[in-house]
Amino acid sequence: MLTSVPLLVVSFILYNLGLAGLFGDGPNGDPWATELFSFRMMSGGVFSMTLGISMIVIALLLFFVEIVKSTRTSNASVVDHLLSTFVFVAFLVEFLLVEGAAHPVFFVLMVISLIDVLAGFSVSLRAAGRDVSFN
Repeated sequence: MLTSVPLLVVSFILYNLGLAGLFGDGPNGDPWATELFSFRMMSGGVFSMTLGISMIVIALLLFFVEIVKSTRTSNASVVDHLLSTFVFVAFLVEFLLVEGAAHPVFFVLMVISLIDVLAGFSVSLRAAGRDVSFN
């Protein structure tokens, strides 16, 4: 049953913890602009990783696992897709109603969640079509 839990809920929870002030305030009161590290590249440019970009990277890694999970053909996959849809609806409602969610990082997380829902259903339908056999 634990495998039915959509992993993108982790990014949703982490973002809301950041809104609650758990990660502190970054430049101009934006916790997602907080620089985690930076280093000079051989080209002379400077690469810097912010908290917001790291949140997006974490969400993309979780999204990959979700896509792999969607290839299962079992009753648990139906529950997983339903819960993924609820996570997307939670992202959408928060994006529309909460001022702190009107942020590019949150928008990208919401789009990743939408793609998870759409890809999960289409991969499952495709995999289920291969399971059908006519004798």
